[in-house]
Amino acid sequence: MATVDIIVPTYNTAKYLPIALDSVLAQTFEDWRILLIDDGSTDNTADIVASYQKRLGPKLVYIKQSNGGVSAARNNGIRHATAEFLALLDADDVWLPWRLAESLRCFEDRPEVGLAYGLISRIDSEGSVIDTFKGNRRNAKGKIAPYIYMRSVQLPTSSMMFRKACTDKVGVFDETLKQTEDRDLWLRMAFHYEVGFAPRVISLYRTSDDSLTTDSDGMLKAQLRFIEKHYGAPGCGMKARRIALSHIYRQRAEAFGLRKQMQGAVQSSLRALALYPLDLSNVRTAGSFLLRYAGLYR
Repeated sequence: MATVDIIVPTYNTAKYLPIALDSVLAQTFEDWRILLIDDGSTDNTADIVASYQKRLGPKLVYIKQSNGGVSAARNNGIRHATAEFLALLDADDVWLPWRLAESLRCFEDRPEVGLAYGLISRIDSEGSVIDTFKGNRRNAKGKIAPYIYMRSVQLPTSSMMFRKACTDKVGVFDETLKQTEDRDLWLRMAFHYEVGFAPRVISLYRTSDDSLTTDSDGMLKAQLRFIEKHYGAPGCGMKARRIALSHIYRQRAEAFGLRKQMQGAVQSSLRALALYPLDLSNVRTAGSFLLRYAGLYR
C-alpha cells in the first residue's frame, strides 16, 4: 500500500497526459500510486497509458468508465483508493517535483489537519506561465471553513491533498454540481478538520478557451447553488453570504471585462458593490468598469 494515491481523471486529454504523468515520476517523494480514471475518452489515451503501465507496473492503475464528468471520475478514484493520503492531479495540469513532499509536510504530527493545499501558477496551452496565485495569507490555514464559504481563500484542486478518512466522514464530490464541486467538498471537510497550507508554488494549472470556467452563466448558477446549500452552517450566516455573493459577482464582472463586454461588467461590479460596499476591491472594480464604460479609462 502506497502512502499517497494520486487520482488523475482524464477525458480526451492525450495531448497533455504524458506531461502530467511525467511530473509525477519526477516527484522527490516516491511512495505513491497513480489511479488514472479514463472518463470515456475517444482519443489515443489508452495507447499512452499502456506505455506508462509497462514502465510503472502496479504503481499505475488504469480504470475506464463511461463518460460521467470529472466529479464522477474523481469519486471512482476515491472508491479505489487505499492510501492514507489522496492527491488530485488533472490530466492537463503539471506538478512541480516537490509537490508531494511539501503537501505531506502539512500533515506531519498534526492529526487535526485533514486537507492541505499550496500555491499554483497558471500556464497557457503551451505551458508558458501566465501568473502566480499568491493566496490569502491572513486566512490561509487552520479552522477556515467560513473563509472558504466566503471565497476569501482559494484552494486550487491540483494542489490539494487530503486524508482518505475525510471522505469516509463527509462523503465525496457532489456529482450534481457541475462546477464549484471542489469548493463544496473542501468546505464540508473544513467543517470537521483544520486546513494545512504549503506557502510555495507546487502545481501548474493549465487554462484553455474551452475550460468550464469560461462558462460564466453556468459558473454563476453553480456558485449560487453552493452558497444556498451551505447557508446557515456554522460561520456561514447572513454577512458571510453577502460577502460570498459579492465575490461571485466581482469575479463575474472581471470575466465580462476580459471579453470586452462592458455592460455586463458594469452591472455585475455594481451588484458586487451593493452586496458588500466595505470591500475596497468591490469599490475599485466598480469604479474601473464605470470609467471604462464611459470611455474615460482604458
